[in-house]
Amino acid sequence: MSLKILSTAHYVPERVVDNDELSKIMDTNDEWIQSHTGIQTRHYAMGEENTSSLAVEVGQKLLNESGLTADQIDVIILSTITPDALTPATATIVQAKLGAKNAIAFDISAACAGFVFGLSTAEKFMRSGRYRNAMVISAETNSKMMDFKDRTSAVFFGDGAGGVIISADAHNTEDFFIDEELATLAEKNEYIHSGRIPALTAVKANNFPTIDAFFQSGRDVFSFATGVVPPQMVEILNRNDLHDKVDYVICHQANLRIIEKISETINIPMEKFVTNVEQYGNTSSAGIPMALAQLQEKDPNPKTVLMTGFGAGLDYGSMLIRI
Repeated sequence: MSLKILSTAHYVPERVVDNDELSKIMDTNDEWIQSHTGIQTRHYAMGEENTSSLAVEVGQKLLNESGLTADQIDVIILSTITPDALTPATATIVQAKLGAKNAIAFDISAACAGFVFGLSTAEKFMRSGRYRNAMVISAETNSKMMDFKDRTSAVFFGDGAGGVIISADAHNTEDFFIDEELATLAEKNEYIHSGRIPALTAVKANNFPTIDAFFQSGRDVFSFATGVVPPQMVEILNRNDLHDKVDYVICHQANLRIIEKISETINIPMEKFVTNVEQYGNTSSAGIPMALAQLQEKDPNPKTVLMTGFGAGLDYGSMLIRI
């Protein structure tokens, strides 16, 4: 049995927020943001639109493109660090809204590496032979977790969703999956955090749960992304003899300057890197599948792609695929 990527899709909310709008509520400006991050605009979910809403839009597009019906989906895995709620899993809301009555559905949280981890998880499910079609979606509404007084974080992030359907195909001779490498640098998990919930200090009537806003230590994250991550990318390319042959590279869309530094470090030209951070900002785990869907729209021909995600945890992972 081989597995193939049957469809790709992405979605962003309608509301566009440019750098000039952010400069009205915090001490920053368009020139600073673009020079340090490459970001020009980002999209925000507003009102009733939440993470599940974005994921449902992607899920419906995936079904339409694949030709499958919702009841043919066996597994729905949603990677997110901005769920609708801690429970139930946002994936179960997506399952219900899509009408995927036969699917098991659950969330995973691996921050900006979430799509790579989620696709890896789905691939292992499919190898069991018990499941035929799996939907993997990454969806984030980062805007709801921002402290807009913290310009070092708030200017980076946007909202969006992307995903794929992978399907078992007895007639397909070439599998989508080539290789992967996943890792966690747990001793550095203080570099990025969001939604911390403090324990009780006393039993009293006015206790009520609170969470904190998103935080990142920018310089430490830059060092991690450009120092620890590139060797993993080089290793997986070299052991598959693809360093000079890989067609495209899709990194986590953290910051254009990080991607440019990674390109320089691993000696692969920026022309092979697919980016959307300029228009969408850092969409956390959603950035990679969004870029993959955009790549498919631009170049539907067969190709090899290296996807590398990295983020809080510190989780990071690379996957080589054929699509």
